[in-house]
Amino acid sequence: MWYVYILKCNDGSYYTGCTNDLKDRIVRHNKGQVHYTKDKLPAELITYIAFTDKYKAYEFEKYLKSGSGIAFRNKRLI
Repeated sequence: MWYVYILKCNDGSYYTGCTNDLKDRIVRHNKGQVHYTKDKLPAELITYIAFTDKYKAYEFEKYLKSGSGIAFRNKRLI
């Protein structure tokens, strides 16, 4: 499975990512091993969506980072 996930950082910002090992990725975020979130810890998992298709997961992640995707995220996912 592939997961698109949204984290809320301690500064109030959101991080959207994609991984095939959600547990490990969240641990890596909170250990400071991910560049974007390392100075915004702790990061809290807000939501995740599971996909069987890697490419669909990456397409959805890309969408969530677009203008309309951010609006969708704010209205429906957080």
